[in-house]
Amino acid sequence: MDSHTETFALREQFESPDQQKEASALGMWIFLVTEVMFFGGMFLAYTVYRKAFPDVFSIASNTLNVVIGAVNTGVLICSSFTMVLAVHAAQIGSRKLLILFLILTMLLGGVFLGVKAYEWNEKFEEHHVPGPAFHLEGTAEQGRAQLFFSLYFLMTGIHALHMVVGEGILLTILIEAYRGRYNASYYTPVDISGLYWHFVDIIWIYLFPLLYLIGRHLHH
Repeated sequence: MDSHTETFALREQFESPDQQKEASALGMWIFLVTEVMFFGGMFLAYTVYRKAFPDVFSIASNTLNVVIGAVNTGVLICSSFTMVLAVHAAQIGSRKLLILFLILTMLLGGVFLGVKAYEWNEKFEEHHVPGPAFHLEGTAEQGRAQLFFSLYFLMTGIHALHMVVGEGILLTILIEAYRGRYNASYYTPVDISGLYWHFVDIIWIYLFPLLYLIGRHLHH
């Protein structure tokens, strides 16, 4: 690292780049712990209600498009892989590869959001959006069915919001990478943004079976 880059990258409150990186990583992990508690509350609510109303939740779950859910799961797993490659590219100081893999990660994130928008539109057309027009075939307990879809839209919606935030973070990293800010000696922002992206992907790995798979065998 040349002196200009080092002065630009190292903040005055830190004694060394390593200390700055450790502080940045700690800050992100603390943030992710709060996010785990946030999503954990929704997972707990869903689990409690699913146990209380297993039949209705199973009927509602069976209306979700499991193929779309599986495709989006694959898309996010691929995006995690390209994010790992982006971090590796930063570590070895390859600016071109870093830019390439950041763009690929963002494109995969965009595909996920596009597919999710298609799925939400499908639910709207089927009148599965909670509200006056809601109707679910196969059960008389429409209120409990609306509870399932309320949790579905809440959890997938907040997850999608985190994806949008992640896209914004990666866009910022991409612009800085294009300007040549990162090299083998300084790539902390790339590494930290990768942690956030992997976290969002992991949340979906839990959402997919909870919403789409558990109890599907009960009603066909």
